[in-house]
Amino acid sequence: MADVSLKEAALIVGVVAACYWNSLFCGFVFDDVSAILDNKDLHPSTPLKNLFQNDFWGTPMSEERSHKSYRPLTVLTFRLNYLFSELNAVSYHFLNLVFHVVVCVIFLKVCKLFLDSRSSIVASLLFAVHPIHTEAVTGVVGRAELLSSIFFLAAFLSYTKSKGPDNTIVWTPIAVTVFLVAVATLCKEQGITVVGICCVYEVFIAQGYTLPALLDTAVQILRGKGSIPFSMLQTLLKLIVLMFSTLLLVVVRVQVIQSQLPVFTRFDNPAAVSPSPARQLTFNYLLPVNAWLLLNPSELCCDWTMGTIPLVESLFDVRNIATLTFFCFLGSLMVFSLRYPGDSSKTVLMALCLMVLPFIPASNLFFPVGFVVAERVLYVPSMGFCILVAHGWKKLSNKSVLRKVSWVCLAAVLFTHALKTLHRNWDWESEYTLFMSALKVNKNNAKLWNNVGHALENEKNFERALQFFIQATQVQPDDIGAHMNVGRTYKNLNKTKEAEESYMIAKSLMPQIIPGKKYAARVAPNHLNVYINLANLIRANESRLEEADQLYRQAISMRPDFKQAYISRGELLLKMNKPQKAKEAYLRALELDRTNADLWYNLAIVYIELKDPTEALKNFNQALELNPMHKLALFNSALLMQESGNARLRPEAKQRLLHYVKEEPQDANGYFNLGMLAMDDKKDMEAEAWMKKAISLQPNFRSALFNLALLYSQTGKELMALPVLEDLLRYYPDHTKGLILKGDILMNQKKDIVGAKMCFEKILELDPNNVQGKHNLCVVYFEEKDLIKAEKCLVETLALAPHEEYIQRHLNIVRSKIASLSAVEQSSLPSDGTAAAEVKKNSFQNLKEAKNERQPPSIAGNNKEHSKNKKPTEKSSADKETPKKSTKEIKDIEKKRVAALKRLEEIERILNGE
Repeated sequence: MADVSLKEAALIVGVVAACYWNSLFCGFVFDDVSAILDNKDLHPSTPLKNLFQNDFWGTPMSEERSHKSYRPLTVLTFRLNYLFSELNAVSYHFLNLVFHVVVCVIFLKVCKLFLDSRSSIVASLLFAVHPIHTEAVTGVVGRAELLSSIFFLAAFLSYTKSKGPDNTIVWTPIAVTVFLVAVATLCKEQGITVVGICCVYEVFIAQGYTLPALLDTAVQILRGKGSIPFSMLQTLLKLIVLMFSTLLLVVVRVQVIQSQLPVFTRFDNPAAVSPSPARQLTFNYLLPVNAWLLLNPSELCCDWTMGTIPLVESLFDVRNIATLTFFCFLGSLMVFSLRYPGDSSKTVLMALCLMVLPFIPASNLFFPVGFVVAERVLYVPSMGFCILVAHGWKKLSNKSVLRKVSWVCLAAVLFTHALKTLHRNWDWESEYTLFMSALKVNKNNAKLWNNVGHALENEKNFERALQFFIQATQVQPDDIGAHMNVGRTYKNLNKTKEAEESYMIAKSLMPQIIPGKKYAARVAPNHLNVYINLANLIRANESRLEEADQLYRQAISMRPDFKQAYISRGELLLKMNKPQKAKEAYLRALELDRTNADLWYNLAIVYIELKDPTEALKNFNQALELNPMHKLALFNSALLMQESGNARLRPEAKQRLLHYVKEEPQDANGYFNLGMLAMDDKKDMEAEAWMKKAISLQPNFRSALFNLALLYSQTGKELMALPVLEDLLRYYPDHTKGLILKGDILMNQKKDIVGAKMCFEKILELDPNNVQGKHNLCVVYFEEKDLIKAEKCLVETLALAPHEEYIQRHLNIVRSKIASLSAVEQSSLPSDGTAAAEVKKNSFQNLKEAKNERQPPSIAGNNKEHSKNKKPTEKSSADKETPKKSTKEIKDIEKKRVAALKRLEEIERILNGE
């Protein structure tokens, strides 16, 4: 076996770098989004065992929507990329480029088994620059092809060493081969086909048999005129070992997919669901189509599904001539390679094996696949093609007449292929450029129009996206997904009526419900989202909530394992004030998926509605155990801990809020609630810093502004509170508590009776029945020594709150003062501001309630539009008041009220001159 020299390796590295350097500037496109961006298996927080339980896209193999593509070792390399550079696309593309170089070098070594050195380099260079490989090399998900090919070729090279002196068996290379086959298969399924190539190599190359010789030997044995030669017995033993190991791998693979084939729709592979003879004619026609892509890669397309290649439905279709020609050419090559001995026939045989056997899993011959044509699956078959071309070039170049022509043609092919590859790489720069390049090749594929629309939609260019989605519905009128895309885009454009009409068209294309009929194998899981999207649209109308619920239940009836339907229905039932039924929906969803942190979070919200904070906190903790950085769970569990009043929970609440602000540094709510925690712990300076941070991010943050002013007032910094209150009242002129606090400070600290009076009068303009504001205005009149007006004011206040004893006592005090005016000189109010102090105490009595201003926590994934990808969440805000008070808050208020009444008794003694 000839080794690869350093010069040869350097040449290959240089050529590959020259062809693929621009791939480093490409992003994540097409299938990369699902395999990389949306795949949680890449995250360090995901247990490694999940890689061996989920498919290539991160979906559990046990789920019916799984593609059953089991490639854990490929996903492991993605995870390593993520570990070092997270989602920096450059590192992913660079590693793909490196793997392609490795494949080219190993392929050169394989070529040297059957070709001379010069022809081997030609084959390797042609393989390195062939444009058909751009999908496998420049598309990140193509790494499955690259990794599988490395171990595929390594397994074959190992097997070539299994023949010892005198035709003995060397078992170590065979054991290594079996191991490498298993590794190749764990990178991509086609890796197992190398076993077939090893078998052909053993029989026709290592042992030197030809087909006529084998047939002659078999006939002699059957006639009893001879026995099986010892060398043939050894060959049979090696083949049995290989086949047994292959069978074992197949059994394990079947167990992994749980004996279920993936479910594909007629849009993915129209021929797979077509009747005979259209199915057979079309599948056979696809073979010359793939061969033509290898021979003439001028028009490449990233997606060949749907109507790209029309079905061959008749024997009289002219395309059958291409099929017949292909099989005649392939058959003649096979006859030549199997019938005649010699190096040339052996080279052709191995080239044919490399072309045919690795392609079998994608050929639809044994089971349907989810595509019509896929350029990346030609990565390994192209090796056989390159060997054939190099072998043919060698034959031509050996003839003196054609030597110069052959060299010129070779140079032209390599140069044009390299230029095409370099140019094709730019198509993979973004999803928009990729799918627009595909539309230049094929305009009959609705999926391409949809994907251009998705690319524009991601850029928020909804008007243009809508044009492409509508075109998709015209190209393929029965494409449910296209109508769903139109509906979603209309919704984004706030055209609700048009959105509903599009969703209704998509819904009408779904199979009609038949009682007792199971739809799991007929309905694509993503198509069922039409019910979810339509329900989410109409439930914005309060009068149509029952109709929305009916849609959710309809989706569940068609697929009882449709998790998203239970989640969305749970959200709706909460909105309908049916928390117990919402709880049942979420528990059913958890039966289907206990690893979904959003589900545990939503169930926690249900328990809050059910007034069960203990269970709510348990579910929040479960969500955080699955996803320690679940933002909504961090935030709302911290609020729940804070509002529990349990001082022992405050440190953990603080830690969770600190994690939250680390994840969401621009969300003022996190800093505000850290400030509230600090106020609870009497850490005034820390509380001030957090409140200021919240206000710097959101200058009109009502609760932060008010509570910062309240903090200043409580800590003897009333004058610092005034500018904060000015900001608050500029944004919210009707903030009653802010007006009360400002009036208190103006009266006590600034001695500005007029300013305080304006504050209290403003309160009464907003709410004439505000007892606190009116009582404080009465005290202002008392401060102004207008006892008659104070008496009238207190009478009106007592009428509003006849059960408030302190108002009656104050009225009695004022009346006694009025009565004393006839006998003695009019008394002035004490100069120590005790009346104003009363205002302050009564103000604080209610102002402290503002520390508990909250908004009910949001549901994860509420009112979401469900397309093929994306799962967004909503932020929770603490910037709104709620009229409801907890039992603990009411008790706190009562304690404050008692303390205030004690202080009033002291004031009364002073006013009475005691």
